[in-house]
Amino acid sequence: MTEKQSWTDRLFGGFRKTSEKLTSNLTEVVGTAKLDDATLDDVEDALILSDLGPSAAARIREKLRAKRFGLEISETELKEAVAEEIAAILRPVAKPLEITAFPRPQVLLVIGVNGSGKTTTIAKLAHLFQEDDYAVMLAAGDTFRAAAIGQLATWADRIDVPIVRGPKGGDPASIVFDAVKKATEIGTDVLIVDTAGRLQNKRELMDELAKIRKVLGRLNPEAPHDVVLVLDATNGQNALSQIDVFKEVAGVTGLVMTKLDGTARGGVLVQAAEQYGLPIHAIGVGEKIDDLRPFDPDLVARVIAGVA
Repeated sequence: MTEKQSWTDRLFGGFRKTSEKLTSNLTEVVGTAKLDDATLDDVEDALILSDLGPSAAARIREKLRAKRFGLEISETELKEAVAEEIAAILRPVAKPLEITAFPRPQVLLVIGVNGSGKTTTIAKLAHLFQEDDYAVMLAAGDTFRAAAIGQLATWADRIDVPIVRGPKGGDPASIVFDAVKKATEIGTDVLIVDTAGRLQNKRELMDELAKIRKVLGRLNPEAPHDVVLVLDATNGQNALSQIDVFKEVAGVTGLVMTKLDGTARGGVLVQAAEQYGLPIHAIGVGEKIDDLRPFDPDLVARVIAGVA
């Protein structure tokens, strides 16, 4: 089995719920030889029921109408057409993280609610950068939880990257300051900063992130270069509401979606692309260090439509 086949199989597992639901719904739709208004209505309903959201569903419906209305269409052709329109929504947001900052390091703030897979995603991102021969450092800026500091330190040891950390309850901005200074001194390309994920007090979180930004600004006016939000795909619509909150408090510049395995509702990825237009840098389909990969919009679209 090739690496691409293996990745496709795991991705299909992650989008199984959406794919099976959409495939079943589209199979029921094609009861006519031509793509008429009734069929288009059914297609739109099928897309909404498959978690792609009303906005994306309406957009796909209108694209199909413009290109195929009145033409004969088979079930396979319909699925292929739907896959192409989903891909058209996803392609503009498929943007891998690129290390371009000068002077180094490029600073990535990684944010997300506790339990989203944030700490593990940081390690996986670090591994991706290592594969491209970049020198990476981690900073344990989530000082609210001792477990978060310990988990990040364990990953840093496992993938052999340096980490700057402090005690539980320490000042995150001071840790980030020390990390940037150390990363600059030793010639690190990428500094990935873990941050607190609590949303119970948005004002407190906003103040903490603002302090980190202020400290970074003193050392490098361009930092942070990226603010990456980690989303848990199993949260469905709740994941989308987190984008709203974190855009407000943290100035999100891009997304990573994790846990696209098991019961994940993969259609939410399409909703996020359609509704927010934020770059989707990578997706995760498992717990292994190499289970985070750059986002492939065409493969994801074909998996969702049941033609991959």
